[in-house]
Amino acid sequence: MKRLAVSAALAALLLASAPAHAQTPPTPQTIPAAIDRAWPGVVHLDVDATDLNRRIYRVRETIPVEGAGPLTLFFPQWLPGEHGPTGPINQLGGLIFTANGQRVEWVRDALQPWAFHVVVPAGATELVAEFQHLSPTTGAQGRITMTAEMLNIQWEKMLLYPAGRFHRNITMQASVTLPEGWQYGTALRPTGAATGNTTTFQPVPLDVLVDSPMFAGEHYRQIDLDPGGRSPVMLNIVADEASNIAPTDDQIGILRSMVQQADRLFGARHYDHYDFLMAMTDRMGGIGLEHHRSSENSVDPAFFTEWDSQLGDRDLLSHEYTHSWDGKYRRPAGQDVANYNVPLQNELLWVYEGQTQFWGKVLAARSGLHSRQQALDALAMDAATYDNTVGREWRAMQDTVNDPIITQRRPIGWRSWQRSEDYYVEGQLIWLDADTLIRERTGGRKSLDDFARAFFGVEDGAYDENPYSFETVVETLNGVMEYDWAAFLRTRLDGHGPGAPLDGLARGGYRLVYTDTMSDYQKTLYGNLGRNDFVYSLGITTGGDNTIGSVLWNSPAFQQELAVGMQIIAVNGEAASAGNLRAAITAAKGTDAKIELIVRDNSHYRTVVFDYHEGLKYPHLERIAGTPDRLGDLFTARRR
Repeated sequence: MKRLAVSAALAALLLASAPAHAQTPPTPQTIPAAIDRAWPGVVHLDVDATDLNRRIYRVRETIPVEGAGPLTLFFPQWLPGEHGPTGPINQLGGLIFTANGQRVEWVRDALQPWAFHVVVPAGATELVAEFQHLSPTTGAQGRITMTAEMLNIQWEKMLLYPAGRFHRNITMQASVTLPEGWQYGTALRPTGAATGNTTTFQPVPLDVLVDSPMFAGEHYRQIDLDPGGRSPVMLNIVADEASNIAPTDDQIGILRSMVQQADRLFGARHYDHYDFLMAMTDRMGGIGLEHHRSSENSVDPAFFTEWDSQLGDRDLLSHEYTHSWDGKYRRPAGQDVANYNVPLQNELLWVYEGQTQFWGKVLAARSGLHSRQQALDALAMDAATYDNTVGREWRAMQDTVNDPIITQRRPIGWRSWQRSEDYYVEGQLIWLDADTLIRERTGGRKSLDDFARAFFGVEDGAYDENPYSFETVVETLNGVMEYDWAAFLRTRLDGHGPGAPLDGLARGGYRLVYTDTMSDYQKTLYGNLGRNDFVYSLGITTGGDNTIGSVLWNSPAFQQELAVGMQIIAVNGEAASAGNLRAAITAAKGTDAKIELIVRDNSHYRTVVFDYHEGLKYPHLERIAGTPDRLGDLFTARRR
């Protein structure tokens, strides 16, 4: 008791001797609910992006206030396109508020750590926040957004905004200071000529600012993808090396065809300008992220210069471009939230992402990003992967829409059993099923193209979001062709198989088969990725150092108790290599020969023996004789 009395007396003395302007931290407040009313004035956000060596963005934000008293500011938590609470608040540092030239203390909300409470002092008309956004300096810290040659500004990761308002109610004006000589691409429009290295952009609502990231770099080129078109569509390229930016006329023609084929598919544009942001890099972190008037796309530096081998990134642009219609203009109602700290509802991601996956692949084929055979080979790989996803025994595909929240794209050990965001590619297979069903039942007079025009192609020139529900999707499908679409969709979304929804392949005129030879597409793709495929034989993939990258649940490898991260040291008494393992599997086919591996698990070694005799297996699509080639028609370029 005496110790407490002394402590209280000391505290009183310290408070009495503190400077007059000192302020104790505010008492935690209740976070106000969002109301649909304009925030007064314009929030000015100034970003200095010149500290390339230390990868630090320095931010000064000036926020008009409504008067003295409690104020809560949010750091964005639920990020559009990431579908989860992934706002990297751990990358915010050095936060100091001032008003009237004096420091204003803050306290973080105990239950919502993305919220900061302050008390605005009497007489203040604005609150100034100064802080840093600390880009990771290695991949282990997160996605790198700044290198010596380029950077990626995502505004939502370097701003605070007033709680209690819809994001569209808050007007923002951003400026950015770039290194000397750098150029940039963004959907934002400048107010005029730059002042030195600083560019100030026109004021926009907060949601438009967040939807308008920037790529900037030392090596930059802009290419018009729709010369003379109804609205500008630009490709803005930054690269690690100037020599990477070398698209041929034919490659530019293919990208222009992609824009043209999208116009012919959707029949409308919901943007007044569009900017593809492309980073050709292996130094800045990879990304593929959609926005209404732009998209962030990271590709291999050799995307253009080694075109024939760069298949992994080939349909990225067509996927993200499709999102301007699917996910941005037409947005699931549960994604149309008041601000970035209201939880997103993901139940319709099989439309948002699944149908975008479908159209991204289709537009890639129709434009020439993929040849027809490459499109078929890629589809065969997708079909085989999901036909062997045994996790559907316990987990419906519909439940995987929760993975951006549950897993947040962290690595998992048993992909085929745990499942992970299967709404993308299995969603693609469901929409292929729907397309071929419509084609079959209408004698080829209609297809999912008609759905795309009816669902995404309405209100040409409208830019505001147009939310939808499950019932809206069903109603639009019925407008194309009467059918029990609700049952069709729910059976595939909520069912447990066995196997993936592959009826679309058969109706399309093809069946999934396995042979002992990789398709040219898979051979090129896996060669570029450094991946060796033994999934449909032993049940594993390996990397260049023979480390196991994946294990198929219930496969022979699973039965031998192999797991991701183990390393194969020897195959049948010889040093391990992908070639030796392929030869051993081939030699054991149809014989009594065993396949013997020595496997290392950290410091432990053991021998495993496979009694497997079915040979190598790689997926292909085989034509069904006497049936219409509906997949061929799906992948054919539209002439009008």
